[in-house]
Amino acid sequence: MAYRRRVARAAVSTIAATACLALAAPAWASSPVQINPDHRDETAGGFSTQDCADPRFEGRPADHDGWHFVLPGGKAAGGFETLTLTFDTGAGEVTVTVPDAGDPYPDALYPAGKNEDRLIHAYLFTPAGWTLRDGSAAVSGDADTFNLSHTCAGTAPSQSPSPTPSPTTSESPQPSPSPSESVSPSGSASPSESTSPSESGSPSESGTGSPSESGGSGGGGEGGLPLTGVATTSIALGGLALIGGGALLMLRRRRDNVTFTS
Repeated sequence: MAYRRRVARAAVSTIAATACLALAAPAWASSPVQINPDHRDETAGGFSTQDCADPRFEGRPADHDGWHFVLPGGKAAGGFETLTLTFDTGAGEVTVTVPDAGDPYPDALYPAGKNEDRLIHAYLFTPAGWTLRDGSAAVSGDADTFNLSHTCAGTAPSQSPSPTPSPTTSESPQPSPSPSESVSPSGSASPSESTSPSESGSPSESGTGSPSESGGSGGGGEGGLPLTGVATTSIALGGLALIGGGALLMLRRRRDNVTFTS
């Protein structure tokens, strides 16, 4: 009898535990849901409902878009556990997980009013201009879909225009006559072209003889004028004339001294 009682008690405990697990299972189960198809391919600036007065958007950077997602359906829908959102950045696609403290995109989940057990609000900030292509979520209930509730469009940084390259073959103005083309002072008669004192009559060519040629006894070469090229030539020619005359005189005297015999 004791053995049967122990078996009965074990059976009752097992049934009770199974019943508790069965009741708790819906709260632990996660079911995937997709974003409302009408809310795909949306930009924050082009979405029909924008509400930048939402207090959750107060910390949003000016160059970021604010996104608010909501899970409808009441208690049966449960709450958000995670969201996976795909965006087109213009340079490719980026997948963002909410919540995720490790990525550069601020996000958070918030409960429905005072009900801390149902996180039905999801907020996300992304760089301005991204396009929401698709999204899915894991929820704790039996929701059919989730929605993009409203947005707050940011302002993308302005792209400064690149400088226009300056033309490399622009026509230069016609050159004005440079000073080097004008008649320079060197074109006029320079002092070197004027008659130099050496070309004028030197003292050696004047009527009075040089101190060396005069018969005065004031003699010596002290204080005399230097011999110029013209004076040297005259002296040389005079010397040759004297030599030639002397030679002629000697020849004549020899001829006169010759006697002819018959």
